[in-house]
Amino acid sequence: MEHLVILRNINPKIKEKAKNIKLLLTDSDGVLTDTGVYYSERGEELKRFSIRDGMGVERLREFAGVETGIITGEISGSVRARAEKLRLLELREGVKDKLSVVREIAEKYSLDASNIAFIGDDTNDIEVLKYAGLSACPSDAVIQIKQIVDYITDSKGGYGAFRDFAELIIASKNQ
Repeated sequence: MEHLVILRNINPKIKEKAKNIKLLLTDSDGVLTDTGVYYSERGEELKRFSIRDGMGVERLREFAGVETGIITGEISGSVRARAEKLRLLELREGVKDKLSVVREIAEKYSLDASNIAFIGDDTNDIEVLKYAGLSACPSDAVIQIKQIVDYITDSKGGYGAFRDFAELIIASKNQ
């Protein structure tokens, strides 16, 4: 029943794409965080992550057999700690060419684009979003991203956007 509620207003093509997903990759800042960073004289100190997004990672693994990973242009101890806690399959930091990294990951796990979902929020995610079999962005993503993705979450980055996308995939696979 819960799956029907989640999928009620979702385009059937998106549901079909979601059924093929084996790996959900995400940007960090602006998707898993609210884009805020706390700095002190020592540099970056804190980033805020949503516990609900973390539950989305666990639910994807348990209920849909989907693994997850982060690809980010930043290098951050906070992101590393979060990835370790969630036992993510992949963490790639300091990435300038995200598409090349996604293709490398696809090859590593014998996946094609239709098996990969990606959620991003800004212009450095455009090429990966176009490549992925299923793409999404948070509701507060920049307009250039909103115009090209398959799905725009109800939630903002750092406030459950990843979880929204995860639940769409879980529901589609278990429909």
